[in-house]
Amino acid sequence: MEFGRVPENELKTIDFTLPVDPVFNDKVLKGKPVKNPKVYIGCAKWGRTEWVGKIYPLKTKEKDFLQHYVQHYNSIELNATHYKIYGAEGIQKWADKAEKKDFLFCPKMYKGVTHYGSLKGKGTMTTEFLKGVLAFGKHLGPVFVQVSESFSPKRKEELFIYLDSLPGDLQFFVEVRHPEWFADAEVANELFSKLRELKIGAVITDTSGRRDCAHMYLTLPGVFIRYVGNSLHATDYKRIDEWVGRIKCWLDNGLKEVYFFMHMHDEAFSPELTVYLVDKLNKKCGLKLEKPTFISNPKNLVD
Repeated sequence: MEFGRVPENELKTIDFTLPVDPVFNDKVLKGKPVKNPKVYIGCAKWGRTEWVGKIYPLKTKEKDFLQHYVQHYNSIELNATHYKIYGAEGIQKWADKAEKKDFLFCPKMYKGVTHYGSLKGKGTMTTEFLKGVLAFGKHLGPVFVQVSESFSPKRKEELFIYLDSLPGDLQFFVEVRHPEWFADAEVANELFSKLRELKIGAVITDTSGRRDCAHMYLTLPGVFIRYVGNSLHATDYKRIDEWVGRIKCWLDNGLKEVYFFMHMHDEAFSPELTVYLVDKLNKKCGLKLEKPTFISNPKNLVD
């Protein structure tokens, strides 16, 4: 992911402190922990050749990457569906790889719907997309709807009408990127209030150059976090520590579901930081999450 990337020499100048929770969240979190919250950790793709010899066995063929990925993670932010509408048959083949696992696919909405032209008139295309991903069955997690960075609040009615048209029996999370969604408190509150009304989640994106996207609004008792690291830079670990503390606070106050997806500008290092994240979550939150198992010892981990 290149969104929010900054030169490495600027990382130490950025304030990575997460914002305090808005009062808005008090209407969503009820103040008491739920029994057995669901916590899912994953990456954006399984097709990383850099992971062969690291978490995938040596000489693993690309067609077999997914069957090894599900041994290390319990979810994936599925970016492949952003570039093509897959039919049920293709989706079913992916679902079969996770048949005996508590594993969720979180497909990203097809870009033909979200990134080209208006959201108006996209009902048929949306339906075709959803018909395909429904083949995930019990392995279907939230659907991730991202609008482009140029999609501003001037198009809010277009967005709200489209989101209102989505089926209520599926869970959706929405990511907006245009700075004007976050610059004005009134605009932000209107957006997140509408999402809460529609029972749609708000994606929180934590990336170096766009701190405004780490908005911390919860529109339902679940969170979808897109964390973008910087190739195991020292700040990556401090940022993860902040997230573990915030997730612990949210879980203590009634958060039911966490979806945390690890991104890197160099995805080769995503497994290492995932290990660090899982170890910290398990220790601080009393969880029993599984973490990637390395064929050889991962480097650059810190305690």
